[in-house]
Amino acid sequence: MTTRRSLFRSAPALAASLAWPASAHAQAAEKPATVDFLFVQTAKSMRFDKGTGKLALEGVSPITLFFSDRPERIAGNMRTAKFVSLWSDGKHSFRAEPPNADVSIIEGDALRQVVVELRDPVLNADSLSYAAKVLEGEAPSQGSDVSVFVDVFGMPLTPISYAGFARRAWRRGYWR
Repeated sequence: MTTRRSLFRSAPALAASLAWPASAHAQAAEKPATVDFLFVQTAKSMRFDKGTGKLALEGVSPITLFFSDRPERIAGNMRTAKFVSLWSDGKHSFRAEPPNADVSIIEGDALRQVVVELRDPVLNADSLSYAAKVLEGEAPSQGSDVSVFVDVFGMPLTPISYAGFARRAWRRGYWR
């Protein structure tokens, strides 16, 4: 049986427990959570001009895939035009800190990988070009069946990223 006396004794503990989540939410609101995303772009072919350092992806997919590592495990896609427009957004953008990328090219039965630093993307219809500095490997002058794995970029954890993924996963019957 609860008496008024026991209720008054437990009131400070109850008030403290109710106040804790509010202060935790206030701290979370001050600093938005960010997630590091990796991006994948695919193209039918590529050309690389060693003289100018221009990497041109021809027949590039209009969709750029993105995913994060644990613990979030977020995956999704965005329009390649949106990815290019994000290039210069924010204090820690790709313009300020150019990303590294792995350019994977299928040559017959072999896979060739070249590590590059990417700058200044330009999208024109289904052609995407970058200023590229080769960091590792030998870039061929041309190739086909190309995948470009772009290094991490911190993005805010937003309803577009996580909640959108969670809603789609729920519809598919995916459970974490």
